[in-house]
Amino acid sequence: MIHYQVRCNEGHEFDGWFKDSGAFDRQVRRGLVECPVCGDVKVARAMMAPALQRAPVPSPAVQPAAPAVLAAPASAEAPMAVTGGGMPDQVRALLQRMRSEIENNCDYVGPGFADEARRIHRGESERRGIYGEATPEEARSLNEEGIDVKRIPWVERADG
Repeated sequence: MIHYQVRCNEGHEFDGWFKDSGAFDRQVRRGLVECPVCGDVKVARAMMAPALQRAPVPSPAVQPAAPAVLAAPASAEAPMAVTGGGMPDQVRALLQRMRSEIENNCDYVGPGFADEARRIHRGESERRGIYGEATPEEARSLNEEGIDVKRIPWVERADG
């Protein structure tokens, strides 16, 4: 997966994850990438700071973490926001598109997420984007081990 900083015609910047640059280009042409602030679908990649190489990992057997997504219901420990009238439509739409992209471009590994993330990190499994379930303790442990995972709100699909 590739991460882009995106800017709409109104100058709002936001970020997005895409399977590759071709997937980004196709989605923009089809009007599927929308500014979460104003809803503008005329967007382009914005300037981004370069990703700098980190110092090599001391153990040659340890591989850098593969892209991974942890998708699970928010826990009591996760930051939460309350809005007067429920979740704004633009936010729900953005989360629904995010879910769709994750489901279309990553492998679902279910409750075995933590174990598979570790196998990918150690080079024992194919490097790829994955999603599944993990407890808050498992997610914390993965992050402490240097495996970058994120918890995202998992809203109902747009189609159902």
